[in-house]
Amino acid sequence: MIVLDITIVNIALPSAQRDLGISDADRQWVITAYTLAFGGLLLLGGRLGDLFGRKRVFTIGLLGFALASALGGASTGPAMLFGARALQGAFGALLAPSALGLLSTTFTNPKERSTAFGIFGAIAGSGAAIGFIAGGLLTEYLNWRWCLFVNTPIAVATAFAAFYVLDRDHIAKGRRVKLDLPGAALGCTGLLAIVFGTSEAVTRGWSDGLVIGSLVLGVALLAAFVMVERRTAHALLPMHIVADRNRGGGALSVGLAMVGMFGLFLFLTYYLQVIKHFSPVVTGVSFLPMTAAIVLSSTGVAARLMTRVPSRLLIGPGLLLAAAGMAWLTQMKVDSPWAAMVLPAVLLLGFGMGLVFMPSMSLATLGVAPNEAGAASATINSAQQVGGSFGTALLNTVAASATATYLSTRLVRTPLVQAQGAVHGYVIATWVAMGVLLLAAVIAFLMIDHRPAPGEATGVPGGAEAAEAAVVDGQPRAEAGATAPTERQRTT
Repeated sequence: MIVLDITIVNIALPSAQRDLGISDADRQWVITAYTLAFGGLLLLGGRLGDLFGRKRVFTIGLLGFALASALGGASTGPAMLFGARALQGAFGALLAPSALGLLSTTFTNPKERSTAFGIFGAIAGSGAAIGFIAGGLLTEYLNWRWCLFVNTPIAVATAFAAFYVLDRDHIAKGRRVKLDLPGAALGCTGLLAIVFGTSEAVTRGWSDGLVIGSLVLGVALLAAFVMVERRTAHALLPMHIVADRNRGGGALSVGLAMVGMFGLFLFLTYYLQVIKHFSPVVTGVSFLPMTAAIVLSSTGVAARLMTRVPSRLLIGPGLLLAAAGMAWLTQMKVDSPWAAMVLPAVLLLGFGMGLVFMPSMSLATLGVAPNEAGAASATINSAQQVGGSFGTALLNTVAASATATYLSTRLVRTPLVQAQGAVHGYVIATWVAMGVLLLAAVIAFLMIDHRPAPGEATGVPGGAEAAEAAVVDGQPRAEAGATAPTERQRTT
């Protein structure tokens, strides 16, 4: 639902703009308001789950997301829609790290963990593609408002399920550690500045003063954040989480992979609708093979191999397969058939991404104490969000510049020449995306050195025997800083 909401609104945006009278200059805020709040508050959302209980934060996030979606669907003007989208992003920042943290602390057996993360990676990786399909169907056959309303029943039903299914992990007030407010202010503001700068680059360009100033400010704030976290007893993001080469390599791999993936979504959507004249529904269906490939590789391949082969032998080849899909698309022409050009590319990208997402997300929380799982989860989610935002802005700017240069050398600008210029821009941006994926593959091979070992996937040192001893009645024994199992957990 979180990933889907980033793309589903893209399909509905033209209809919402006409209905609410949103200007061309302001329409980007329907997307930017969501990404700003979501990307900027992820670190804080992850830590709140560690401090107050992930089940509680997860449920609050679901109910808040449901309310914000209902407000967005009922919007009577641009300001109301922008505010609702910001609320969605804020509650999404509670949901995403809590969900991943719950997954990590619930499934500690290596075989169960690999299966759970395989399913999780498949859903996360295919969510964006499903958003295009759902957006096309809802916009074409109902109304753009249903692209927001659809979240409400899903979120409410999941909140009720969470209340009854998830074990209570509430942390008593006297046992909570102090919230790192200076770290929260610096980290969240730094991420906000970076996401804002990359979002504004889409319309303003990378040389704009506001864009450069936002990016510089964001980097400076994050540098100050690192210095503060090193000296804080109860850090918002303990530095040892990101200093670990496997977690750091996994986060970098995912962040760079999202640059290429969101770039593909952006250009293929325009290519299919504007150049090939596909309808929104047919465009969404065109992404289904990629969704199927992600599910197959995550659950059928990566989940089976994660406990048997080194992680870099999944993540690295996955990124190379995705880069091969991009290389295929560099041969794209105006009259290229979908089956011969687009289909092989999306299959390669989908299969590759399925090998990347699941092991990387598992590495993000591998070996992390339960009381730090939320912070670790927020790190990988932040990498996804910043990577997607930065990639969309970067590749959109590259494509626009390449198209403008192409058309400037043509005296006659017929519809065919304009289409050729647009496709030329898409191809140049695809070359850049391929380079980013190759860089990510190199980083994965060099940084990630995790090898599966008995008991290691449980995050408990000492192998399987220690892992078994660290479980009380099916529940992980509390580690330093975490609460002891509750009466209900012991009963369960």
